[in-house]
Parts: sequence; C-alpha cells; structure tokens
Amino acid sequence: MVTAAHPVLPLTAAGTRRPRAVAVRHLGPNWYASVMGTAIVATAGAGLPGSVPGLRTFCLAVWALSAVLLVTLLGARALHWTHHRDQARAHLLDPAMAPFYGCLAMALLAVGGATLVVGRDWIGTPAAVAVDAVLFGVGTVAALTAALAVPYLMIVHHRIRPDQATPVWLLPLVAPMVSAALGPLLVPHLPPGQAREALLLGCFALFGLSLLATCVMLPVIFARLLTGGPLPLALTPTLFLVLGPLGQSTTAVGKFADFAPGAVPAPYDQGFALLAVLYGVPVMGFALLWLGLAAAMVARARRRGMRFSMTWWAFTFPVGTCVTGAESLARHTGLLAFDWLAVALYALLVAAWSVAAVRTLRGLADRALLAAPSAAAGDTRPDATPGTLPHSLKGVGGAPVTPARRTDRKPEYVPYEDVRPACREHAPDATP
Repeated sequence: MVTAAHPVLPLTAAGTRRPRAVAVRHLGPNWYASVMGTAIVATAGAGLPGSVPGLRTFCLAVWALSAVLLVTLLGARALHWTHHRDQARAHLLDPAMAPFYGCLAMALLAVGGATLVVGRDWIGTPAAVAVDAVLFGVGTVAALTAALAVPYLMIVHHRIRPDQATPVWLLPLVAPMVSAALGPLLVPHLPPGQAREALLLGCFALFGLSLLATCVMLPVIFARLLTGGPLPLALTPTLFLVLGPLGQSTTAVGKFADFAPGAVPAPYDQGFALLAVLYGVPVMGFALLWLGLAAAMVARARRRGMRFSMTWWAFTFPVGTCVTGAESLARHTGLLAFDWLAVALYALLVAAWSVAAVRTLRGLADRALLAAPSAAAGDTRPDATPGTLPHSLKGVGGAPVTPARRTDRKPEYVPYEDVRPACREHAPDATP
C-alpha cells in the first residue's frame, strides 16, 4: 500500500517547530523540466535553415535565461535538500516523482549544449567549450546514475501496479540519450586520435544504452494506455515525453555522422552517415504519428477540464528534440521537406514554451505552484490513485485530478495509514 510522508519541521531549542526555507519545501526535481524546455528553444532555433532577422539574438537571450534558471534551481534544490530532507527522501521513494531526477541531468546537458551552440557568441568559444565540458561531464554522470538508480528503486522499494505506468518512467532512461546527442559537439575541441574516437564511440554506447532501455519501457506504457484507458487529466501532457527518445536519438545519429570523419577510421565514418538517414527517417515518421496521437489526447483532456500544471513543460523539450532531429535529416538528405518540418515544429515549440512560461510565472506569482497541497485547496486527499501523480504536479489551485479512465468512475482515495514514504518493505504482505 502506498502511503505519504507527513512534513517534519526542525525544532528550536524550546522544542517548538520552526519552518525553514518553506518556499522550497514542495520544489520537486520536476522543475528542471523548465530549464530543459528553455535551453532547447535556443539550441533548436540556432539550427533552423535560412537566416531570420533577430532569431540569433532571440536564441542568445533564451540561452541566457536558461542558464539563470539552472543556477537558480540548483540553489533552490540545495536548500530543499538541506532543510527538507524528509520531503526529498519522500520524492525518491515516490514512484511518481523519482523518475523526474532524470531531469536534473538533462537540464545540465541542455544548458551545456546551448552554451556551445549559442552562448559562444557572447562569452567566446574557449569559455563556451569549458562550460560545456564541465556540464557535459557532470550531466553524463548524473544521467547514468539516474538511469541505474531510479529503475532500481522502482524494482526494490516502490510498489507499482501495471495500470500506474506513465511516460514519466522514460525520463531517467532518456537522460543518457541527451548525453549521446550533445557529446559529439566537443569532439572537434579534443586532440586528434584516441581522445576524439573515444568520446564519439562513448556517446554511441550511451545511444545504445538509452535506446534499448527505451525499447523495453515503451511497450509497457503503450499497453497501459490500451488496457487502462487515458491518463489522468493532469498527466495527459506527459504523453509528449515519448517524443523525447525519438527526436533525441534521431539528433544523436545525425551528430555522429557530422563528427565521425576524422574521429573514427574508414569505413565507420561513412557507416554513421548511412545510419543517420536509415535510422532517422523511420523514427521521425513514428515521432510524427505519436505527436498526432498525443495532441489528440491533450485536446480531449482540455475539453474535459485539464488545468495548467508543471506537466505542461512536457510540451517543450520533447518537441525541441524533434526540431533538432528534423534539422539533422535536412542536412543529411538535402530534402526541403525536412527544413519545412523543422520550421513548423519550431513554431509549435515556441508557442508551447511561451504558454508554459507565462502560466508558470503566474503560478509563482500567486504562490499556487509552490504551495503545500492542503494549503492550495484545503484538500488533504491524495491526488489520484496512489503512485500515479504526486501533489506537486497537480493543477494550479490544487484541484483533485479528474478521472479519465474508461469507466468514468471517481478515483478511489486511500487514507493516510502511515507516516512513512511509499516503500515495498512497508506493504502488508512484505516478508519481514
């Protein structure tokens, strides 16, 4: 049975409870999605075909904003771990929140890549390379850690039913793919020889790691949709997360082909060029199919009252990876169709990013996004079926999730039976 952890506030010398850094108590790792979504706007815009007046300046401004957001969130999350370790531990032991730890790695990697692609116009190439190298190294370690630790926690500590599968489970598995797609940018800045080949093939290994893990997880998610019906309204935007591994893997194989000459010996360099097209084109086709399905499900959820929540940031980064994937296919095939596809997807990305950014700022201004669940709406019930949606992902105002299952029955709310976080060992049938 899934239970919730009650807040534990620090005690003063007199024994009274005194809250500290309360503003960040409910700041979960899902907030890093805003950094990812902002950075990809800059990176994707820099690769668009043609020369649009003011576009480079816009991308530079967005990159600077993503860097500021990253530094701010890293500081806020440090306060969260320092003063609210009980809540941080509860996030790790929550099967609905733990996968979002993959967003930390992707935020570091996305800002690092944008720094080298766009930020060099402002800080210079040597500084941009140094920043990207640091963020790539730290981000890759964080990505591999999340890809290993989160599935381990889900297997050993979380108690999960098949109908609780969501696209959020992909986040820690996709993080190494982001490393694979952005690592090749550093290849030309390494000495010729072993260093370049090791980095490129290392990124290729990350590509395979993430791709195979995603292929294992996607059938579970799709089976959940077919047999369990639509996701809860607030989680419906996460369907766009499936675009992440599709677009990012297409981008990655394109980057391998771009930087393989001079890094790996023949004929492997030409093999990467073939892979960029033979893999990228069919995967982009499936990505467009999924985009249509996800858009239809979001439109349905919107008609049924879906409100804004931080899950709306799922409309940004995954779509951005499809933009960079289309740009890569345009370079390697020479087809104008992919140029136009990249432009159309970028317009969708900017629109989604603008809406998510404005609604997030509004939620921060009225303190709804960072409010305690009970304080937001006076409702102490769990959001939905336990393990499917954490409190911090609720719509602004704390309204309970509207049921979206085929039976149209109201979700069953389980009382708070224990103050311990959700953990397999705490289940009634667990062996001592």
